[in-house]
Parts: sequence; C-alpha cells; structure tokens
Amino acid sequence: MKGIGIGAVLVYGTGHHYPIMAQLQFYCTNNMAKYKACILGLRMAMDMGVQQVLVLGDLDLLVHQIQGEWETRDLKLIPYRQCLQDLCQRFQSIEFMHIPRIHNEVADALATLASMLHHPDKAYMDPL
Repeated sequence: MKGIGIGAVLVYGTGHHYPIMAQLQFYCTNNMAKYKACILGLRMAMDMGVQQVLVLGDLDLLVHQIQGEWETRDLKLIPYRQCLQDLCQRFQSIEFMHIPRIHNEVADALATLASMLHHPDKAYMDPL
C-alpha cells in the first residue's frame, strides 16, 4: 500500500454519482480517516454548490459525536470533529445517518483504490 485511502460519493437526487478519493500521507486511526473522508465529501458538496445534505456514514462514532450525542474523548479526534462542525454550518440543512458498512461499498472501494494507487496530481490530505 502507498498510503491510507479515503473515499466519498456525492449522490444527487437525480441518481448521478460523483466519487472522490484521496490518500492520507500521515499515520492516523480508522476514526480519523472516517472523519477525513466525511470532510472531503462535504468540501466537494460545497464546491458543487449543494445546500442540503444527508450524510450516510458507516462509522457510528462519527455520527453520534457530530450530533452531540456522544462526547469526543480522543484528543486526536477533537480537531476533526471541530472542522466537521464548522463545515456543517455552511449548509442550509445537513443530517447525519449511520448505515451499515455493507451499504457503503462504493466509498469503501474508493478508499481501497486510493490506498493502492500513486496519484500523480498529489491528491493527498494533510492532518488537522
């Protein structure tokens, strides 16, 4: 593997899919990678002018933390949660829902692909 891969897919109500992936070139936990993938997807949605978002994520921890239901005790996750909360403020409406990983297979496949490929355009993300 060349790095830790993350992926997200923006799906419009029309059924159009817009995938995005990146490599993380720093050590991180699975939870940090899931936060980074969510941040990546929301930034793409902002760039595309999306105002209403339903975030489907397979990390229960992220969903409950961003909704304020669970405390963020891991000090490494606090800057990621804060970045995500700041991004959420930029949307007209945003909702988070947990889905089983089996239903998140496209994003999971993108993450696997991103971890295996060398990206000539330097599609890397830095730590927060």
